[in-house]
Amino acid sequence: MSVRNPTTVVFDVGNVLLRWDPRNLYRTIFDDADEMEWFLSTICTSEWNIEQDRGRDWDEAVALLVKRYPDHEAPIRAYHDRWEETVSGVIQENVALLGRLREAGVPNYCITNFSGPKFDLSKKRFPFLGGFDGIIVSGDERLLKPEPAIYRLLLDRYGLEAETCLFIDDSKANVEGARAVGMQAIHFVEPMDLAAELNRYGIAA
Repeated sequence: MSVRNPTTVVFDVGNVLLRWDPRNLYRTIFDDADEMEWFLSTICTSEWNIEQDRGRDWDEAVALLVKRYPDHEAPIRAYHDRWEETVSGVIQENVALLGRLREAGVPNYCITNFSGPKFDLSKKRFPFLGGFDGIIVSGDERLLKPEPAIYRLLLDRYGLEAETCLFIDDSKANVEGARAVGMQAIHFVEPMDLAAELNRYGIAA
């Protein structure tokens, strides 16, 4: 059976369009890199953070860790209070590519694992995030990639066909999750030329 060329591009946000890494913040808090890595692997872990992406309230999340690690209250609170410093800026080439796709009238959507309130902050700082034809924010939906339900929600909500969607994510697991529901997908890893990859799928950018 032949594979149809995709007509719709579906973006992830973190490390596809925005440069996100908690180390952007914590390098300004910890003088010792080993201490920073211990903190991020033991206290403010990725497993803890992903629950905010699933919709857990930030104040609740912070209180949970402060109770458990009272000696580290200040850096724990910084994750919430200074969260915007975890985003160092945009991936210029990909944001420019997104702009060209929009100018060409290519339908563009987004599925992102992101806290709802933090995504609202990010839209104010980076207005292009408000320009998608449709967007699924995990924290608002209480669903996470790579769970099949979050991809199906995008398809159902916006009337899209999976096989005509080309999904782009920096996580291999999330890419595989998209493929599992029938989407075509690109695993983005810098310094990939994303425009060239889209051209391979028949999308001129």
